[in-house]
Amino acid sequence: HELNKSPRWSRSFVLCRNTVMFNNELMADIHFVVGPPGGTQRVPGHKYVLAVGSSVFHAMFYGELAEDKDEIRIPDVEPASFLAMLKYIYCDEIDLCADTVLATLYAAKKYIVPHLARACVNFLETSLSARNACVLLSQSCLFEEPDLTQRCWEVIDAQAELALRSEGFCDIDAQTLESILRRETLNAKEMVVLEAALSWAEAECHRQELQPSIENKRLVLGKNIYLIRIPAMALDDFANGVAQSGVLTLNETNDIFLWYTAAKKPELKFVCKPRKGLTPQRCHRFQSCAYRGNQWRYRGRCDSIQFAVDKRVFITGFGLYGSSCGSAEYQAKIELKRQGVTLGVAIIKYFSDGSSQTFPVFFEYPVQIEPDTFYTASVVLDGNELSYFGQEGMTEVQCGKVTFQFQCSSDSTNGTGVQGGQIPELIFYA
Repeated sequence: HELNKSPRWSRSFVLCRNTVMFNNELMADIHFVVGPPGGTQRVPGHKYVLAVGSSVFHAMFYGELAEDKDEIRIPDVEPASFLAMLKYIYCDEIDLCADTVLATLYAAKKYIVPHLARACVNFLETSLSARNACVLLSQSCLFEEPDLTQRCWEVIDAQAELALRSEGFCDIDAQTLESILRRETLNAKEMVVLEAALSWAEAECHRQELQPSIENKRLVLGKNIYLIRIPAMALDDFANGVAQSGVLTLNETNDIFLWYTAAKKPELKFVCKPRKGLTPQRCHRFQSCAYRGNQWRYRGRCDSIQFAVDKRVFITGFGLYGSSCGSAEYQAKIELKRQGVTLGVAIIKYFSDGSSQTFPVFFEYPVQIEPDTFYTASVVLDGNELSYFGQEGMTEVQCGKVTFQFQCSSDSTNGTGVQGGQIPELIFYA
């Protein structure tokens, strides 16, 4: 009878007992004032539990230099992230969300809670996209997470124009900006690189409380301006865009015009050779192709196939067959979907010369494909009805370090499947 009157935490397993004590004033022997001035939160703690979960807390409470304090101020950690770390220490629960995961990673690194830090990095890798890759690149270097850094570069290289146009790009630090502008494999038009750099410079002017004039933008960019490969642009882009933007001095403008036109070219501070970008790879899923007098007919129907990969790739487009009855022009609507959600769509015209080779058609931007989930590739063709088609299709194809798996799609209403039909190639970056 007396046992039943005892607090519920005294009758539980060790983990359950600790869970009850999380963020609980009961028997608290330390308090933390967490957060910056004006946004603090007072959090109760229990020295023994914290010391068992973190070597930093152990040193703080029981080490040789331990101080006998009742309250500890932590202005550099957000309250929500500190509580997320304590929840892991007390409850062995990892509770992460996109808004606080970076701050939680900071807390886990500061207090040396390695399993939580690893979970934060995994969360960031899973949620990585062109929209947040530049910001995460900056943070991954700060936190010394080389695997995350490498993943960020993969996304930035392949989807460079999307990454450079993202809102987060303007929030990166100057060192990260420099590393991106130096990037040889950046897959972007140089005009887009310049526009992104000027957008960053405008944001930096605001951060430094400067008027965002073209002179001040040039000032905050400093030597980074010379990493933009302006001489590698098309002459039209330079003459109608950069030359009239005011970002270059008159001497720089004149020298670059001479670089384009003169036999004896002046020396420039700018990097002059184009970026290498990325080399696209092709996954060909048929072992042969053929044509017959009554095949392949389109009539506006959908040819579709499902595929999955074992590593993250970026699909840039498809290789398609053309007319089997001489040269012809086609209009293709290509689409990529995941679980019914459209990730990329484009309507393109291409010319078929009557040969059995494939003809590339591309999305506006490469589409990020995550491993171990099936995506649907579809095409609707309008043009000469009779076309080549693939035969002896493979359910699994190895392309370099990437393995593609194929299966039939219920969206396919024109006969394409694993064994034969259309969409012979997927064009991708790995």
